[in-house]
Amino acid sequence: MRELISEGYKTALKAGDKRRTATLRAVIAAIKDKDIEARGTGKGPLSDPDLLALLQKMVKQREESLGIYEKAGREDLATVEREEIAILGEFLPKGLSEAELEAAIADAIGKTGAQGGKDMGKVIASLKAEYAGQIDFGKASARIKAALGS
Repeated sequence: MRELISEGYKTALKAGDKRRTATLRAVIAAIKDKDIEARGTGKGPLSDPDLLALLQKMVKQREESLGIYEKAGREDLATVEREEIAILGEFLPKGLSEAELEAAIADAIGKTGAQGGKDMGKVIASLKAEYAGQIDFGKASARIKAALGS
């Protein structure tokens, strides 16, 4: 994943794409910061799942900013956020469709033998292991609750 981001940055730099260059430069800087932080605690460089989580966090931050800018009527700033979200999205796995999400939840409930709300953690852990980066668990938790009948 690091190589993909680095290659994307080099390509954007050569093409003179200022928005893409700035966005990927911010990603690379965030990765370096996290690597330094991990080194300070005796850990190695970030793994791909950690990089995925970092990119998802950056997208979420931009989505929050986008909402604020749209409410304030700042379409110029909202456009910048939309572009950055699209650029970051290129490095994230494709999200599940509604039908795929429902099927994944049903499958996870079957695998874990979950019976009710008390087993929600088991279902979420199963989904995280199998569909890392493809599910927004903040939105999916309500569906999981409904599927468990709690």
